[in-house]
Amino acid sequence: MTHIQSSARVPALWTAAYGPHHARAVRLVARCLLRVRAFARDLALADHVGSGGY
Repeated sequence: MTHIQSSARVPALWTAAYGPHHARAVRLVARCLLRVRAFARDLALADHVGSGGY
């Protein structure tokens, strides 16, 4: 599972994913979107490593 950094939190998604007042399906979709966003962010940052990405 991808570690979600504090800077990668989207307040609306975070509330939907972990808030107690949402349906299970909504929480599942929100958590998946947070993971996809974290993966895309990690992928974008991988292009900016000091070794040239190799």
